[in-house]
Amino acid sequence: MTVVLHADDVHVVRDGRAILQEVSLTVREGEHWALLGANGAGKSTLLGLLGARIHPTRGAVEVLGARLGRVDVRELRAHVGHVDPRHPLSEPLRVRDVVLTGLTNSVALLPRWRPTQEQRAQADRLIDTLGLTAHREARWPTLSQGQRGRTLIARALMPRPRLLLLDEPATGLDLPGREQLLGSLDALREAHPRLATVLVTHHLEELPAGTTHALLLRDGRALARGPAAEVLTSDQVGKCFDLPLTLERHGGRWTVRVDRTAGPPA
Repeated sequence: MTVVLHADDVHVVRDGRAILQEVSLTVREGEHWALLGANGAGKSTLLGLLGARIHPTRGAVEVLGARLGRVDVRELRAHVGHVDPRHPLSEPLRVRDVVLTGLTNSVALLPRWRPTQEQRAQADRLIDTLGLTAHREARWPTLSQGQRGRTLIARALMPRPRLLLLDEPATGLDLPGREQLLGSLDALREAHPRLATVLVTHHLEELPAGTTHALLLRDGRALARGPAAEVLTSDQVGKCFDLPLTLERHGGRWTVRVDRTAGPPA
């Protein structure tokens, strides 16, 4: 399978403090990775590297075959879908118009830009895939947090990226909203089988059933990485969060609880 992302021995240092150290990662098309770790572990920093938003202090990062530092990152970012739940939209745009802004990489519609009929049809297909058919004409302020999150995923997919990055997409969602979001991500995986995704979270319950691989970060270092079934174990996740945990998986989804009878991980 084609390599979509490759990070080799990456270090990120800010103000003399190491944020990431010796992190390596390879993501191939059709793979769906989870980046897991406690707050401050370096997850969002690593996602910024993978999305060509920041550069490593040391090491090499290749995104879609282009090495950071040797490519125009503005052009590269146009081929990477990045979903940030803190999208700074203040205008009361309709859902379809928010999705269409993914083509111009702008927060609002550009004054003289007019989408083609095919572009509108593509937006409608993505809206349908993300379970928003009934809200196509709804305006942004009227949407729930979960509906906004799914709208932003559709927006990120408009340029037909090969890579989709999701930064804690379930933040602030209630249980129904979270489940609708995760169901939409699984539908997206089936509709776009070659798309690679990387999802950041610190809650295992927020992982879609289609998660194929995982990377555990602790204190800026990779504690474990590889196929999800091998990485997401009670022992390794417990070490990642420094808690005695018990993980279970049912129907492709994970649940976790603290084992009150055990001591801290060795």
